[in-house]
Amino acid sequence: MTAVPIAGRARMSPLGAAFLVVASIGWGLNFPIMKYLLTEWPPLSSRGLCGIVGAIALALFAVARGQSLRVPAKMGLRLALVSTLTLGGWVAFMGLALIWLRASEAAVVGISIPVWVALLAWPILGERVSLLRALSLAVALMGITVLIGGAGVDASLEKLPGILCALAGAVCVGLGTVLTKHFPLAMPPLSLAAWQIGIGCLPVAIIGMLVEQPQLAALTPLGWASMIYLTLIQFCLCYVCWFAALERLPAATASIGTLLVPVVGVLAAAAMLHEPLGPRDIAALVVTLAAVAVALRG
Repeated sequence: MTAVPIAGRARMSPLGAAFLVVASIGWGLNFPIMKYLLTEWPPLSSRGLCGIVGAIALALFAVARGQSLRVPAKMGLRLALVSTLTLGGWVAFMGLALIWLRASEAAVVGISIPVWVALLAWPILGERVSLLRALSLAVALMGITVLIGGAGVDASLEKLPGILCALAGAVCVGLGTVLTKHFPLAMPPLSLAAWQIGIGCLPVAIIGMLVEQPQLAALTPLGWASMIYLTLIQFCLCYVCWFAALERLPAATASIGTLLVPVVGVLAAAAMLHEPLGPRDIAALVVTLAAVAVALRG
């Protein structure tokens, strides 16, 4: 999953909408697939190594499309900071969060990214939060609380490390998004994605290899299929479709379109992992999504 765009001026496009749907579905399916992969491989190693391979594949694709991989002068530190937050923070913290949270719960926390973007844009960019947006974001946070804490206080306390990790990942994406707006990265989109994924995932992979010491023999055929999905679909296809969608759609439309990600994540987790999905969960999810949509449009 990537940062929510802040501004844009593209017109509506059916092809752009199709690209957005593909990216959102691909990122949504990532949650139950990653949750399953944790039964065979540790979180940091799996997500970090898949990200590095995906970054290399994206870089090759960018070169094939004629895009330069050269990083402009004086942009190296800026690129490293934004990549570490937006990609590295999300990949690491969300991978750890899935140790304690269900795939559906982790997907729901992703809805909070626009909340942190709005809150952090106020002090950093001077973009004040309107009353309507503030109320909508508050409702969204309450909806997320209901979705994650609906099983009771004891269950919520057991999930607390996962909740904190997931929120940390969402805050990292929010901060990285705001800093990208504050310090624009003037690079071709595919090249930028390759650098961001590579820079963000490299330290995650190194820490995972040193601390977790994963074993390839532990991967079953389904585990290998999950790794291939994370590499080729999550990091490659979804990012290509995402940037293709941004070229064809208004930023606000693309932002609201990404709300399909947690919906797919929740439904896929129920279908693939048999995670519970009752009327309360559905109602809270609908309220949360509606509140975030209102906030983004406001």
